[in-house]
Amino acid sequence: MRKTTFLLPILVVVVVTLLSAVFVVDEREKALVLQFGQIKAVKEEPGLAFKIPIIQEVVKYDDRILSLDTETIEVTPSDDRRLVVDAFARYRISDVVQFRQAVGVGGIRAAEDRLSSVLNAQIREVLGADQVTSDTILSEDRRELMTRIRDQARISARGLGLDVVDVRLKQTNLPAQNLEATFARMRAEREREAADEIARGNEAAQRVRALADRTVTETLSEAEREAQVIRGEADAERNRIFAEAFGEDEEFFAFYRSLQAYENALSGGNSTMVMTPDSQFFDYFKNERAQGGAVAGQ
Repeated sequence: MRKTTFLLPILVVVVVTLLSAVFVVDEREKALVLQFGQIKAVKEEPGLAFKIPIIQEVVKYDDRILSLDTETIEVTPSDDRRLVVDAFARYRISDVVQFRQAVGVGGIRAAEDRLSSVLNAQIREVLGADQVTSDTILSEDRRELMTRIRDQARISARGLGLDVVDVRLKQTNLPAQNLEATFARMRAEREREAADEIARGNEAAQRVRALADRTVTETLSEAEREAQVIRGEADAERNRIFAEAFGEDEEFFAFYRSLQAYENALSGGNSTMVMTPDSQFFDYFKNERAQGGAVAGQ
């Protein structure tokens, strides 16, 4: 009985010691076996692993792609228009040994602080380059800029044992104090473009009106010419008919022309004519019978 009582605690201690020597590495993790702060083993494959109890400890790090949001900073492109920029990055621990040596016991928090500084430095460097303007940053060309930031940040992050997978610019806005001036400049530019369009429209309208006036003038001139030709032909035809009529019967032609003269002379209501009775104008108004009777009476 005493022997059993003595062996039971020893058995418990042995079991606890054996259990503390076994640890599990998840497929989403990488593990380091440390002995007095020194790296003794690297466990990157998932499954069971062993360590020396009490003397050795296990530190695990996430092997998945992680996300980091940077702080908002101001950058000044080559056109001196300041922009408020923040970004986010995707990264993963590529070399767990180098990562441990670089950040020590600080772990992921310390690594992200240093990575954030690297990203901000690269954002300032790339967006502040000589050929980069605010319009470039706000246009579709920002894809190329983000690629450059990622590539340069990747080089700097290798010393931390990190691999920068991607970098994206989230916010690229003007500072609040510059918005009103920028909007005023945009309004002035749009008003200038509108004035140019109005001027071009007025110029086009003047050309259309001038063309229309010229067309009207040419049309009227052509119509007047054709009318003159027609009137000339009509007058010629009339004169020909008169000539033929005169040749056929001179007395009738004289009678007809006299009737026209009477009509033109006596058409006005206030017309007054003073003539002698024996004027030739009234030849066709004379009554031969009356004249004959007067001669016989005489």
